[in-house]
Amino acid sequence: MSGLAVADAVPSDDSSMADLEPYRSELTGYCYRMLGSTFDADDAVQETLVKAWQSMGGFEGRSSLRSWLYRIATNVCLDALRARQRRAVPMDMMEPRSASLPPSHTLPEETWLEPVPNAALDPAELTERSDSIRLAFVAALQHLPPRQRAVLILREVLAWQAAEVAELLDTTVVSVNSALQRARATLAERDLATAAPVSPEDRELLSRYVAAFEAYDIDGLVSLLHEDASMSMPPFAMWLRGVDELRTWYLGFGSGCEDSRMLPCEVNGMLSIAQYKPDPEGGHMPWAIHALETSDGRISHIHHFIETDIPGAKLFVRFGLPAHL
Repeated sequence: MSGLAVADAVPSDDSSMADLEPYRSELTGYCYRMLGSTFDADDAVQETLVKAWQSMGGFEGRSSLRSWLYRIATNVCLDALRARQRRAVPMDMMEPRSASLPPSHTLPEETWLEPVPNAALDPAELTERSDSIRLAFVAALQHLPPRQRAVLILREVLAWQAAEVAELLDTTVVSVNSALQRARATLAERDLATAAPVSPEDRELLSRYVAAFEAYDIDGLVSLLHEDASMSMPPFAMWLRGVDELRTWYLGFGSGCEDSRMLPCEVNGMLSIAQYKPDPEGGHMPWAIHALETSDGRISHIHHFIETDIPGAKLFVRFGLPAHL
């Protein structure tokens, strides 16, 4: 928790935290889009709820409780973003590299966009607004200045009125509309494709991917990929593009993934699976969460989010997964 502990908070009413708790999941979706990190979003939401809890006695009801909470959450996120660079995916930071080169260079975890568990989000995020929680959209949001980011999320994703956003940000409707126009222009440059909700055909594709990966059937695996498919592996500062490059990777530096086991995992409203790699000391250790982007019935990109906290398995535990098999 960022600087606030529940034990140190002085509630104005014994029931106030329970009253605030129902807002946790929707605030998590908002803070995650703002910050690009599931762990930072957790901290921001907890800080928001504790600040609201401490101040409940001074809440005068001039706005709705929900609006008041979003004001606090926005300020928490803007404060957090003042002292950090934007999070990114490798494709936004570098050119693709050859699969014949070893994956040696890593960057700090705060460099990279992180996934978020479906279970942490409000169900409406995954049904009514699934596009807005996909990794490509969240990565695009990180290109916006923080206040533009807040305006676009509140106006375009959460469908707030311009006057409501202006009140939340202590600015004018004209300023909100101007910020929204600039944010839309920036996102238009990203050429984001509209992602359809996960379909039964998508789930069948995931089943085939898992079967091929667990069997380490490389011919079967690459047959599921688009010709120009790509893959990335944060925190490694690299990504690969092209089915031949991916085949070379699987048969070369990636061959340590042979005999992996996979467990179900739900990430960002996308097709996803958790990979456990053979552990030299026995069993299987957490290795990567795979999030798949698809189009026309094939896989276009594979995000591999590598577990860097061994043996603690911080990422896997956050997703409700075992720390070891």
